Amino acid sequence: MENTRQVDLKPDPAAPLNFELGFMDQLRMMGNAFWISPVRNRLLALIFALLFIILVTAYGQVRLNEWYAPFYNSLERRDMDGFIHQLKIFTIIAGTLLLLNVFQTWLNQMTALYMREGLSKDMVHQWLKPGRAAKLAGFGSIAVNPDQRLHEDSRNLAESSTSLAIGLVNSTILLVSFIGVLWGLSSGFYLTIGGSQVAIPGYMVWAAMFYAGSASLLSNLVGHRLVGLNAERYSKEAELRFSLMRANENMTAITLARGERNERARLGVDINSVLSVIRGLAMALTHLTWVSSGYGWLAIVAPILIAAPVYFSGNLTFGGLMMAVGAFNQVNNALRWYIDNFGAIASWKATLLRVSAFRNALLQMDAVEKQGATINFEVDPAAKSIILSNVMICGEAGAKQVVRGFRLKEEFVELQAGEHLLVNGDQGVNRRLLFAAMGGLWLWGQGRISVPPLEDALLMPQRGYIPVAPLREILSYPHSPAVFNDEECSEVLTLCGLDELVPRLDENARWDKKLDTDAQLCLRVANAILLQPRWLILDDILEGLEPNTQNLLADALLTLKDSAVIYFGRSETFLNKFAPTVVHLEALPTNGNGH
Repeated sequence: MENTRQVDLKPDPAAPLNFELGFMDQLRMMGNAFWISPVRNRLLALIFALLFIILVTAYGQVRLNEWYAPFYNSLERRDMDGFIHQLKIFTIIAGTLLLLNVFQTWLNQMTALYMREGLSKDMVHQWLKPGRAAKLAGFGSIAVNPDQRLHEDSRNLAESSTSLAIGLVNSTILLVSFIGVLWGLSSGFYLTIGGSQVAIPGYMVWAAMFYAGSASLLSNLVGHRLVGLNAERYSKEAELRFSLMRANENMTAITLARGERNERARLGVDINSVLSVIRGLAMALTHLTWVSSGYGWLAIVAPILIAAPVYFSGNLTFGGLMMAVGAFNQVNNALRWYIDNFGAIASWKATLLRVSAFRNALLQMDAVEKQGATINFEVDPAAKSIILSNVMICGEAGAKQVVRGFRLKEEFVELQAGEHLLVNGDQGVNRRLLFAAMGGLWLWGQGRISVPPLEDALLMPQRGYIPVAPLREILSYPHSPAVFNDEECSEVLTLCGLDELVPRLDENARWDKKLDTDAQLCLRVANAILLQPRWLILDDILEGLEPNTQNLLADALLTLKDSAVIYFGRSETFLNKFAPTVVHLEALPTNGNGH
């Protein structure tokens, strides 16, 4: 069981629920994801190895900084032997640091790899838990283009988290190491004021902290818009990619309708939205460059200027000056890590916000419907019938009362195995919401729905899913193809008018592209007959088919003699063939209240 912060769900019929978390809760949310991940132990081992390498590297850099004093002093004295000796020492230190840098780079990449594995698999696992993704679809923008959050945002978050965390730890260790060095060097710093020597403890340390602190403050003031702009950019990029994919999937229909100009204009709007955000990002980054680059150039001379009064007063050798400059630069670089990475941090926070909000929404989907006006949906393992009692359907997800909804005119409906039911409705009534409610995917409304175990039921939407797989796998979906033999598969294909596909059972293809609409539906009905569900719920699947195809499929479905069949829609073929009980859906008054 994960310890996740529950969002404050106070639904408003006019506003979608907000699944965004505070920054610390975002970190806690994603920390939980990694902690329960199968890659946790590997990640921890890599993190400890990285920490060891960083500590050893920091020690090597301290030794390198100490090397500055004798090296530059040998130059000042024109001491050739001392100069050669210091070059030998430099070779040892630099070679060791090079080796450590190579190891650190490999560890960085492996950490990012396992971070990506853990996060991506966790997000997909949470997304594809039964019912979650479908429930989420009713909550507006959080469910738009989930592929962006599952793929690109998760990748960015994993990679940037690794890079920024390692950089922060490295800078912190260097800061602690070199503050001590710089403080020790500052103990010999004296300023001559009015003929008297004045000692300022930690003079160079305070100067470095003031320098980097002022840069951080200015960077934060100038670049505060970057987080919001990055989040907006990721959203707009996802919308553009979705539009391009949709246009590509429907290119034949667009071409035949001569709709290229319309689609070009539509895509142009999405491209302009992306460009508008990028334009804002460009201006924000340009303003930030004034601060980051300005302080960067100033850093070349700042430590020398700060130490110059002490050097010119004769209290510091040239080697000591260069050692102080090196230590100052290390402290400054550690302190200005935030400035140098402000853009990357803004991007990281944007992806953290998007991924954590999406994961939080998925985790809340198991309980979120309890917060509003909800149907009492019961799955009774011992049930012998489906019961609909005083059912009202709300047209808005998460609403506190039934709004823009409809109701089942019959107050009590019970369907036994082997019986048939036709659900009709007023013009404009969204029957698909009741269809989704029968599968436990839309629970906003009132009344009671009692169903047998969903494993015994099959809900067939009007537009179904045909995976890219061999034909026998599609026929047995979601079960294993090994459950059914060739004879059974061939029999249902022939029954549904697809006997020409019998020799192609093992062919792996894009059947949703190879088969026309009627043939695809015939394939889906063959799948339903092969599975033999006790409860079959159909969403207007016969709509728009050729009359002979409608009759063929109705006759095929009649072979399910022990199955209860519920049909949503206005189908004369179903009415004539099945002689079902007919129930009616009617729109509610605009105030949305009761019977």
